Amino acid sequence: MQTPLELQIQTLPDSPGVYQYFDKDDKLLYVGKAKNLKKRVMSYFNKVHEVGRTRVMVRKIVSIKHIVVLTESEALLLENNLIKKLQPRYNVLLKDDKTYPWICIKREPFSRIFPTRNVIKDGSEYFGPYTNFRTVHTLLDLIKELYPLRTCNYDLTPTNVRAGKYKVCLEYHIGNCKGPCEEHESLENYQHHVNAIREILKGNFKESLKDFKKLMQDLAVDMRFEEAQRIKEKIEVLESYQSRSTVFNPRINNLDCFTIISDESMAYVNFIQVSHGAIIRSHTMEIKKKLDEPDEELLEIAVVELRERFNLLSREVLASYEINLGENVNVTVPKMGDKKLILDMSERNARFFRMDQLKQIKIVDPDRHTNRVMAQMKKDLRLPEEPRHIECFDNSNIQGTNPVSACVVFKDGKPSKKDYRHFNIKTVEGPNDFASMEEVVYRRYKRLQDENQPLPQLIIIDGGKGQLSSALKSLDDLGLRGKITILGIAKRLEEIFYPGDSVPLYLDKKSETLKIIQHLRNEAHRFGITHHRDKRSKGALQTSVESIPGIGEKTMITLIKHFKSVKRMAASTEEEIAKVVGPSKAKKITEYYTDKTK
Repeated sequence: MQTPLELQIQTLPDSPGVYQYFDKDDKLLYVGKAKNLKKRVMSYFNKVHEVGRTRVMVRKIVSIKHIVVLTESEALLLENNLIKKLQPRYNVLLKDDKTYPWICIKREPFSRIFPTRNVIKDGSEYFGPYTNFRTVHTLLDLIKELYPLRTCNYDLTPTNVRAGKYKVCLEYHIGNCKGPCEEHESLENYQHHVNAIREILKGNFKESLKDFKKLMQDLAVDMRFEEAQRIKEKIEVLESYQSRSTVFNPRINNLDCFTIISDESMAYVNFIQVSHGAIIRSHTMEIKKKLDEPDEELLEIAVVELRERFNLLSREVLASYEINLGENVNVTVPKMGDKKLILDMSERNARFFRMDQLKQIKIVDPDRHTNRVMAQMKKDLRLPEEPRHIECFDNSNIQGTNPVSACVVFKDGKPSKKDYRHFNIKTVEGPNDFASMEEVVYRRYKRLQDENQPLPQLIIIDGGKGQLSSALKSLDDLGLRGKITILGIAKRLEEIFYPGDSVPLYLDKKSETLKIIQHLRNEAHRFGITHHRDKRSKGALQTSVESIPGIGEKTMITLIKHFKSVKRMAASTEEEIAKVVGPSKAKKITEYYTDKTK
């Protein structure tokens, strides 16, 4: 069943990337780029478009796919590649032969370095693509200032140069070229400059910046301040150019990349196809787990399916795991370099796809979402059954005064506030968290047993080993050890302790299991603190009212319920108090506070 369009838009990520629109026949309508995918796609549906063709396209959109990238520049370049490859019906700007610029280091003696829009597989090196020609010209101008290079298209083979076939031109006479055509510059020296330029184009210009700054200083010493200022401005542009240019490397020519992200019930396999150094296709498929298959096995099955479906013939495959695809296919798991960046991008797309699916499930089918979370908690916490009913305890007191404890209840991973309970500590004197925890846990589950109420599958104690041991003692007294799983959570490092295990469990900081436990702990703390503050306020009011001559217990309770605090009551007029307890008692109360302030 097709996911509603509104839901697809609602679950898009707030990340840069490329989006693709498809019609009811699954034909590609449009490819676009965005700095924020969700905002950009929503803009198509939140306004009336003046251009007729745009209105027609929007009416035809049935499904949306997207590819997440790191930066807006990467989204721009990926959009270009996809439009060239897929030729969507409603894309016009990038359908022609125009493409983004590259800088080419020509494979020839005395290599020429020039901008181009056409990438030719002739062994030359191509750096880019760049998003605009301004960056290209800035880099080339900087290179030209530091390294005089030839601009002619002569075939400067050693034979032609020795034969004197060419003569120096105007560029030599004005100092822009050192004249390799007449052997005024050696090939070795020239190629040394080319190597330095190659490092600049790769983004490694630390050493070259020193040479630029030296050139600027030399110009300043020669009193050529205007030229020195121009070099300074170019250095600033180069220093601000922080992102590393993408190197068009012939060794990264045609390959396929596959990564997998999985949870308890589903796996998501992303595939990225790279051709001539550029991403031309991305796809994510879902796999429903029937058994507890390992990710390596699922990935291998998915790769075979995707290669057949998309007719992929590449003999080089990047993957999350070592998998066997036959003798003719070389599978590698890159650890660094450009190939590792491709692998990371694929994994990022799989992760975002999974997040989108989970958001949709949570909205459309909350029961399925709950079942998945409960199954994940059972696995993460090594529980004998799913924790559909969880209770969490927390103590609150200030220097031993007004000690209270709170019990909060979660059912199916959500707060059940009608089941929350407060406990006033009755048998413990002074600030003794351990004894207080022992008391409230015993009272809670003794009552549930007496009333034949259902017991929780999981008890969480807000505290370390001491509080956990005290709670466990109460369960022993009630004969509940082994019938209910109990664990403690320490705040500092979010350590989870099990009875009898000295080594704590650490959950992934982003895991849903830890988030639910943290939510339980925070709710228990909030609920307990609120009750503790109310108790302190009422205690202060009670003490103050009892000291007023002629005011008894019933009057005191009435005043407590109405005014809530001593400060509020003391600030009230005699008429306001009289409305609550009558004129005679109101007079005694106001006279008491009037005399007290004198």
